[in-house]
Amino acid sequence: MVRTRAGTFCALLLIVLPIICYPFYLLCNDISGCPSPALLHPSTLKFRKLAQEIQWLGLAGLYNTTSLLVLFGYYAFSLLLWKILPAKEVQGTELGNGHRISYRFNAFSSALFTLCVLTALTLIENDIHRSPIWPWIWDNYVPLLTASNLIAWALAVFVYIRSFSVKSISSKTHNGNTSSQPNGSARQTSKSTPSPQATSLYQLRELAHHGTTGALPHDFFLGRELNPPITLPLIGEIDLKSFMELRPGMLGWLLFDITALIRQHRHYGHITDSMLLVVISQAVYIFDALINEPAILTTMDITTDGFGFMLSFGDLVWVPFIYSLQARYLAIHPVHLGPWYSALILTLLGTGYYIFRATNSQKNTFRTDPTHPYVKNLSYITTSHGSKLLTSGWWGRARHINYLGDWLLSWSYCLPTLAAGYVIVPSSPFRDHPQHTDSLVTNAAKLPDPHSLRGGVDVIPGEAKGWGMLVTYFFMIYFLVLLVHRERRDEDKCRRKYGKDWEEYCRQVRWRIIPGVY
Repeated sequence: MVRTRAGTFCALLLIVLPIICYPFYLLCNDISGCPSPALLHPSTLKFRKLAQEIQWLGLAGLYNTTSLLVLFGYYAFSLLLWKILPAKEVQGTELGNGHRISYRFNAFSSALFTLCVLTALTLIENDIHRSPIWPWIWDNYVPLLTASNLIAWALAVFVYIRSFSVKSISSKTHNGNTSSQPNGSARQTSKSTPSPQATSLYQLRELAHHGTTGALPHDFFLGRELNPPITLPLIGEIDLKSFMELRPGMLGWLLFDITALIRQHRHYGHITDSMLLVVISQAVYIFDALINEPAILTTMDITTDGFGFMLSFGDLVWVPFIYSLQARYLAIHPVHLGPWYSALILTLLGTGYYIFRATNSQKNTFRTDPTHPYVKNLSYITTSHGSKLLTSGWWGRARHINYLGDWLLSWSYCLPTLAAGYVIVPSSPFRDHPQHTDSLVTNAAKLPDPHSLRGGVDVIPGEAKGWGMLVTYFFMIYFLVLLVHRERRDEDKCRRKYGKDWEEYCRQVRWRIIPGVY
């Protein structure tokens, strides 16, 4: 019964997730408003009127071959950089078969190289607004979304079908003895017996326990194979999951942010403080992830979850297209925060990032070198498995204290949009009338550039004010749900793995994420 419910839920997600990305663009647009005015009057809502407001071109408007080819080029270029740029060689956690995968990590240098190439191509025109790169990305947002969906589906189908050639299930993920040690824990390992080495990634293939239930939608969604490899011409063998974890989606997120920033400047002749806050805060998070790329090796994504639709869609579609919504909104409806509100958001950003980085740094230091001066005096519980669970320091305050930093960061992405919502109306000589005035919003900017919005229109809050928050604050709500879900999965795994030791740990560290609250 439980397996049937899980399969039904996963089947629903397979349908809903790819579709839900489109309304965020179509119903919050640079043609009629955010949300489209017709949605503000549901009693008189007609599809024909809504279609006119979003300039619906039918299914043909959702796809073009050029966008798919550009994405193929983007992935090929990223693969080439992975191969030729200097990389840090890191051994992964021990697999159920006793081997370790050797990974090449150079996502940060690859991202910098890509950004330098794009900058050079942009400056060739001697005018950033004449470069065709950024307007093309903006104008082809929906076709790029469709192409990314197609690639994510193709990857998920490919690894699912090929996984049936793998027979062994990872004993680590099956027994809960994954080498991923959550909650600031470290694992004692024998230094006298090194892990055996394999000559090929194909010798290390294993199935993920959670993706082998026999329920097709469930297994397809979560992924059957733990670390599926692929061999490509000129590239050689590469682990698909670790490559897709950060490279395409995280850099794509940043490129969409930059596109929005350039478009705002092209529209209005300046960049607002709200746009700078969003782009800079998200860039800090992105570069932090890329610089610390080896840290993914101890996450559940790598050690426990198979590579299926959940990760392929999340990495390639959800991250770049949903996480960049705030910047896209501000490109159309610029918000002026002022020094005090900006300072408040910067404080929130700094606090969130400090908690995020300090907690993860303490955890990783304790895992790799428990004798380090930074962590050697911390108290801990030693479990019957040999793992050490921290009961002091950051991890003595809450069992998943790092998630608090993550969530605070999400606030700093959404708050710059304020009470979001706008309508696009024909320009009026009375636009400076008090009813069109909002002290925090540039609400009547003419947009004559044919590459932006239609000439002779104003962007004002109007009756849409506040309703746009359903779009711009979605990330914050979704991220909270995601973090709580991860925390519950982690708790369940650790309770099964550590048993009474985990109960004692929970007695000493009472709170889950927010000390004193949850």
